[in-house]
Amino acid sequence: MAMLYATTGISAFRDVLVFFDRLGVYDVILPFILVFTLVFAIFERTKVLGTEKLAGEEYPKKNLNAMVAFVIAFLVVASAQMVSLINSAMPKIVILLFLGVFFLLLVGIFYSEKEEVLLSSGWKIMFMVIMFIGIVAIFLYSIPTSSGEPFLTWMMEFLVNNYSTTAVSSVVMMIVVIGFMIYIIKEPSKGAANSREKSEISSENSRH
Repeated sequence: MAMLYATTGISAFRDVLVFFDRLGVYDVILPFILVFTLVFAIFERTKVLGTEKLAGEEYPKKNLNAMVAFVIAFLVVASAQMVSLINSAMPKIVILLFLGVFFLLLVGIFYSEKEEVLLSSGWKIMFMVIMFIGIVAIFLYSIPTSSGEPFLTWMMEFLVNNYSTTAVSSVVMMIVVIGFMIYIIKEPSKGAANSREKSEISSENSRH
């Protein structure tokens, strides 16, 4: 009898989710709220649409930001392809977020309560690059081609089948050259510059 009640309860909640799906909650309401919130937060943060002074302080124009974010969210919801892309990519991005949180939890096992779990700047940059690559791969996988195949799968198959051609080799070589040039000409960070200056000052003091 308890199993019957449990099954009935689960089916009742499943019917509610199906009702929300028929109502358009997942296809219209939730994508609209998500896009509106993100665009409005970006406008409030960047103040790209101007500011207004209140009591001597500058504040972003919330009415203008809200109106533009509202229109952009409506335009996104009006496109079925964009909504499908958002609904397909968001669960995978949440999984990527969970993987990062679980990794930090596992790393925290090796630290005591008084120690702070902090990663060096090199590790932070590496994980940021990994997350960026993961997000790009998720969105490429969520974009379907004309045949219904994910764009990322089609691109990987194209590279595997044509890796020896001149075009693919040229693109790979250009990427490697550009990455090497960026690594060579990039400016040192402020922390590295300060530490270098301190080491030079200390070496000069030791000489004198």
